[in-house]
Amino acid sequence: MRLSSLADYAVVLMSAAARHCGGMRCNARALAEETGLPLPTAQKLVSKLSAAGLIESVRGAGGGFRLSRPPAAITLADIVEAVDGPITITVCSGEHASDCAIEGSCHVRPHWQIVNRTIRAALGSVTLASLGQHITDPRRPEHPLDFKRTVS
Repeated sequence: MRLSSLADYAVVLMSAAARHCGGMRCNARALAEETGLPLPTAQKLVSKLSAAGLIESVRGAGGGFRLSRPPAAITLADIVEAVDGPITITVCSGEHASDCAIEGSCHVRPHWQIVNRTIRAALGSVTLASLGQHITDPRRPEHPLDFKRTVS
């Protein structure tokens, strides 16, 4: 499973916004420059994130955008779903009907739904605030979502 590039970039953009905007307004140009994202991509993401209610935008002189909630209240799942839609690992693991030809007789489908909920929960447990925490050794994350320690 892999996130789309746009979802990945949205997390990068939102993380930068959380670090630098606080309660103040940011603009897409400044965040594009800081993150290295092309300006059209940053603008597209701002539009999608605004439509999803994750950021509030203000047009005109002195305009820009800010996070609509504190960084601790915005999760990776929120961001990914704002850009890519519902998180589903297979066509049958979502909440809506699928067009799978074997759905009626498939014994694996319930297991995919469990896996899908687990992935959604994992992304839902990581907040923008936690992305600001320093990790000293990427091979041994000191993040609360260290599955080697939390899942038996």
